[in-house]
Amino acid sequence: MTLTVDEIINATGGELLNGNAKTCSGVSIDSRTISEGELFFALRGERFDGHDFLEDALSKGIGAVVDCRPVLLPEGRIIIYVKDTLKALQDFAHFLRMKLDVPVIAITGSNGKTTTKEMVYSVLSGRFKTLKNEGNLNNHIGLPLSLMKLESDHEVLVLEMGMNAPGEIRRLCEITVPTHGVITNIGSAHIGMLGSREAVRDAKLEILESLSVAVLNADDSFLMQGVAEARNFNGEIVTFSIHKDSNVMAKDIQATERGSSFKLEFKDAEIIPVYMNVYGVFNIYNALAAAAVCFSLGLQPDEIKNALEGFRAFPMRFEIRERKGITVINDSYNANPSSMEEALKEFIHWSVKGRRIAALGDMRELKDFSEDAHRSLGRMISELGVDVFIAVGEMMNLAAEECISAKGDRTAPEIYTFTSADDANADISNIVKEGDAILVKGSRSMQMDKIAGRILNAL
Repeated sequence: MTLTVDEIINATGGELLNGNAKTCSGVSIDSRTISEGELFFALRGERFDGHDFLEDALSKGIGAVVDCRPVLLPEGRIIIYVKDTLKALQDFAHFLRMKLDVPVIAITGSNGKTTTKEMVYSVLSGRFKTLKNEGNLNNHIGLPLSLMKLESDHEVLVLEMGMNAPGEIRRLCEITVPTHGVITNIGSAHIGMLGSREAVRDAKLEILESLSVAVLNADDSFLMQGVAEARNFNGEIVTFSIHKDSNVMAKDIQATERGSSFKLEFKDAEIIPVYMNVYGVFNIYNALAAAAVCFSLGLQPDEIKNALEGFRAFPMRFEIRERKGITVINDSYNANPSSMEEALKEFIHWSVKGRRIAALGDMRELKDFSEDAHRSLGRMISELGVDVFIAVGEMMNLAAEECISAKGDRTAPEIYTFTSADDANADISNIVKEGDAILVKGSRSMQMDKIAGRILNAL
């Protein structure tokens, strides 16, 4: 779409202080990367203020949106004054979205949001011109920036929605006005910020308030209970599952050399075999969520099957590589208690010639729940039959301590403890041997991908 200055002013309630340009080529919030023709939104954050970089931004871009009046008005540059630059960015994004009468799919949940978004995009983009939010641009800033890439001929939008606090999903829905929503599951991600699983569920269920169609994981009884208790959704519910009777189901699940296979069953439609290039039951759930929302939009089973079979895993999301007889499962993009549990359950059934090694880093953002969550993980590891446990970080060291004390009659795994991924890397070549399989996982800030990289590049 052409971004006009008049539309920006009208959508944001802004006041033009300077300049006479009629259009801009895009918007930016980073003075370092702003391009000629782009308009700079001077956002304020906890650790920065975009107004401090205004001079640099104006030397490159066409102008700026500000919430304080500059002392000097630069010649030839647009200056738009608003009361709140973040709200102005969001309001303009909402304006652009409302120019198109198209399906908007919003995807949230504790685990699997990004993979589900990518699967949905893979299916829909085969038939429609589709826009998705890139990477992790899924919050109150990233999502509006994604909408700035809208074009007049886009036919569907696929948007991942993240949240850290109550009200955030509601605000994202106010901006994007989704027609279809997907809730992958309710786990314990962000429990440290919200205080309980019930609070996490309530925050995710805010998405229901604006939907015509809700796509829900019927196997997640905690989620379905919350939906039933909320009683604030009058639209259509489409369910997916492996174990329950649902609109979309997976049957006869098998692990294969290249990933997973299952029979995809649509209620009142044909049953088709699907052979995916990704591993794990959790990825089958992601595929079912994608299949359910795409089926609700009128896509045919064969279209869904072909797109799912062509899908490839993204880096650091249960990405499997082999080097010199060692299998590395790099799941280091992020971690929370529920995703850690799912990854370990999948890993323990892995067929290996040597040992199963779990290299796990601290799970962050748990606050008061952190020690209990890590100790619970340690007990789980002692029960699963992991051969070697590499614990990285202060909290994961507590998991190792608990693993030893909880072994009971079982043989405790061989345990190594480190304070950081860099420390672990110094000894990793002495731990991992030919024939071993190693699962590498932890919160993003723990940089556990360094361990996977060290193994793949050096051993």
